[in-house]
Amino acid sequence: MHMILVTGGAGFIGANFVLDWLTESQESVINLDKLTYAGNLNNLVSLKNDPRHLFIHADINDSETLKKLLSEYQPRAVLHFAAESHVDRSIHGPAAFIQTNVNGTFALLETVRAYWQNLDSDKKSMFRFLHVSTDEVYGTLEADDPPFTETTAYAPNSPYSASKAASDHLVRAYHHTYGLPTLTTNCSNNYGPLHFPEKLIPLVITNARAGKELPIYGDGSQVRDWLYVSDHCAAIRRVLESGIPGETYNIGGWNEKTNLNVVHAICDLLDELQPKENGSYRDQIRHVKDRPGHDKRYAIDARKIERELHWKPAESFETGLRKTVGWYLSNDVWTEQVLSGDYKNWVNLQYQT
Repeated sequence: MHMILVTGGAGFIGANFVLDWLTESQESVINLDKLTYAGNLNNLVSLKNDPRHLFIHADINDSETLKKLLSEYQPRAVLHFAAESHVDRSIHGPAAFIQTNVNGTFALLETVRAYWQNLDSDKKSMFRFLHVSTDEVYGTLEADDPPFTETTAYAPNSPYSASKAASDHLVRAYHHTYGLPTLTTNCSNNYGPLHFPEKLIPLVITNARAGKELPIYGDGSQVRDWLYVSDHCAAIRRVLESGIPGETYNIGGWNEKTNLNVVHAICDLLDELQPKENGSYRDQIRHVKDRPGHDKRYAIDARKIERELHWKPAESFETGLRKTVGWYLSNDVWTEQVLSGDYKNWVNLQYQT
């Protein structure tokens, strides 16, 4: 029976991918996640009794567990989402980013390479290793610079983006040196349901509703391209289906917005959908000291994936943001468990961690 193996499938993008995959396909998923602070089994609660979903609590650095899983289940593809991904955390504690994003990707590649090399010729030719990465590896852009393309030189500016750049280079090397059929995707800023509330959009939604300040770094003029998470998942499915091994595909939403524009848009939606008794949510905005090395602008040129694989995003920023705010308004229990740390209780009970 065909199946795929997903790393980091209890995190924000990984969980959305697994949920979307099992909605769109009957193919089973082995879901491996270390369950660090951002890995949340509540993201997968709807799959509790789904026989197509097998969850494994393990670290991608655990080569023995990976070897056993690959040998037993013989997946036709490995999709690598597992990563430390928060820039602020990487500034204060870069070691974890090297351990997971660099060492973990290396360990995964080594184990997968050994598995792939021992497949029969048909399975070997069909196998794919899809590595999910970020536009931050390309560095920063000035206001008038063209967007990042797949051939833009790497120039990472944070420990996080440097660790992801290193992982991208390892994946490329394993294709060119060993012939491993790899695919790499570099996406812009994702947003949507299940987003851990340390990132801008979920942080603003949860802080606004709690009556807290809405912190914006500097003057809020930093520009990001925003990609609705389900659009990202659809693009990854398309790359897995028809991408050419060894190629890189940039995935973007064609939605460049300043951070201040984004916060204003969230406040305006909340004013409409859950108005305060007095004033606007915009009144809670506070500008704070900018973070070190803050990149000015990211922008993705997603024409290659549209031209070659016929994918483009279905959501505009306006439709995606409305869906996102609506999801948070309808899922207070999920948010409260994340903010309180209660989402970890089941893991502690189950795995004695």
